[in-house]
Amino acid sequence: MAYSGPSGTIADVSPTTSSDQISVYVVRPGDTLSEIANMFNVSINTVIWANDLSSARDVHPGDTLIILPVSGIKHTIVKRDSLKSLAKRYRSSVKEIAAYNGIDASATLTIGSVVIIPGGEILTQTRKRVRRTFRGTRILVNEPYLGGSGRARNGYFVDPLPGGRITQGIHGWNAVDIGARRGTPIYAAASGRVIITRNNGRWNGGYGNYVVITHKNGIQTLYSHMTYSVVSPGQLVTAGQIIGHVGATGMATGPHLHFEVRGAANPFRNCSVGSLCSPQ
Repeated sequence: MAYSGPSGTIADVSPTTSSDQISVYVVRPGDTLSEIANMFNVSINTVIWANDLSSARDVHPGDTLIILPVSGIKHTIVKRDSLKSLAKRYRSSVKEIAAYNGIDASATLTIGSVVIIPGGEILTQTRKRVRRTFRGTRILVNEPYLGGSGRARNGYFVDPLPGGRITQGIHGWNAVDIGARRGTPIYAAASGRVIITRNNGRWNGGYGNYVVITHKNGIQTLYSHMTYSVVSPGQLVTAGQIIGHVGATGMATGPHLHFEVRGAANPFRNCSVGSLCSPQ
């Protein structure tokens, strides 16, 4: 949903969109979902999944489509493959793979069939190692997301959920989960412009009710599973401004904030699960 993103007809849009940016596309007369998906280099199912469409034909002129840059991996099932093993191998989740491919989470996979791993990553043996200070001692640790999601922006972000506890570390598209009571205010982590809000309480690609803010330096932040948002697309917000409230909409088992950063390292990447942690 890049603020300077796609507009006009497909012919007017450059096919080279940023791979880590969410985009918005307004359907024009004559557009087909396959053409739109091809323009953004994603699968048709990616667009259907993110917009709760009933089918590939469920697009009409004037519709606003959310294009998530799902880094999906196509995998052909072999013997002994299971959703659990695929989720572990590609750093995804069983629920996300099942929902994305329209299969039951407990189903036995058919050898030779193809599944898409939403947000999947092919892990390598070499990862960037950085020095980090822990209780006064400098140690070397693996930091797979520093660089992959952008450089660290120390001191740039404010806490979007003060008092919340980290319930899940880096996962999905450079995100962390922060738990808090339902209805707790959620704040903009940096000043910027709201480019999308979703308040329909539906699936929305698993995000439920969510807000995306684009910042002047090209970074985007996403805040999902809200009960509802209190901002509107196009609105300018300042760091620390309330944009919504904690909920459990979409793919969530309990109230929490799914905080995603695109174009920079997540400021909570070094926080341990269960901790009260401030952004770095």
